[in-house]
Amino acid sequence: MATAVASWIPSIPYPPSQDGRWSPVTSTLNWCEEDYYMTVYSAEIVNTLTNLLFMYLAGKGIHNCLTNGHDTVFTVAFIGYLIVGTGSFLFHATLKYPMQLVDELSMIYTTCLMFYATFSYGKSKLYSITLGVALVVMALSITLYYHYLQDPTFHQTAYAVLTAIVLFRAIYVMEVNIRPAFRTKEREDANPRSGVLGEAAQNREDARDREILRQMWVLIAWGLSIFLGGFAFWQLDNAFCFTLRSWRRQLGMPWGFLLEGHGWWHLMTGIGAYFYIVWGIWLRHCLNYKQDDYELVWPRITVMPLVVKKAKTQANGGRSNDKMKAKKTS
Repeated sequence: MATAVASWIPSIPYPPSQDGRWSPVTSTLNWCEEDYYMTVYSAEIVNTLTNLLFMYLAGKGIHNCLTNGHDTVFTVAFIGYLIVGTGSFLFHATLKYPMQLVDELSMIYTTCLMFYATFSYGKSKLYSITLGVALVVMALSITLYYHYLQDPTFHQTAYAVLTAIVLFRAIYVMEVNIRPAFRTKEREDANPRSGVLGEAAQNREDARDREILRQMWVLIAWGLSIFLGGFAFWQLDNAFCFTLRSWRRQLGMPWGFLLEGHGWWHLMTGIGAYFYIVWGIWLRHCLNYKQDDYELVWPRITVMPLVVKKAKTQANGGRSNDKMKAKKTS
């Protein structure tokens, strides 16, 4: 297949691998991309440069949090996301064990931040402090045990379990607090507008919340699909490395770069993780009854979503109208 395609497309032959600036390799992992074939300053050039998307999206997220007044925990989460991308950049550029630890452990720490954001919401100060201490202890335990064991499977399993727990908990919180059919009486009574709205206004708010849930589920579906798609590419890279290396050399550069499965893992998990943090921001504002103050801006699937403040006249005007209508009906 690759030979037939390579016969008619213009390409540049792959250079041979060589010793690099950071040789020898000391990491416990070495990926399917060949080492130091492009430059002596980067062991895996595609796997290195694909992390630039992490850095760009982290900057975008941090700027959005600071300019729109999102909770500090999400700014910290995006900083952690930036450290993940930077650590992965340095790891793939050097294939050194210390950089591998920065890459892999920062994934655990950032997930623990999202764990805290998800499980501490609405809880007492004592509960939040206890949870924070427990997560710090857990993160340190994972760090020490992983350094002792030096088994990447342990890290990957710990990361997958933490991510799954946070995801399912966030979905549960979203459904039972926002969907009108599932909302508890305590949640209804906590609404600062409870007792003020007339029936028509309440029906409009319920319709608004159902539309918000639809948007959130689309966001979750896309983010999770892209994330899992990246994981699938990575596994194909692992399973068929010898064949893929052969095809890359037959295709030449730059077309062979498209067969770098771990590079696709970086791009797709970067997007998926960004979607997840944006969903967390949007969910937190909805839990705080600020649906009329903020909105999800996502005009099409090729654009990265953002949660931004609505214009004050639009947000306040909507509330004033509802209050006036509620007074008329009472």
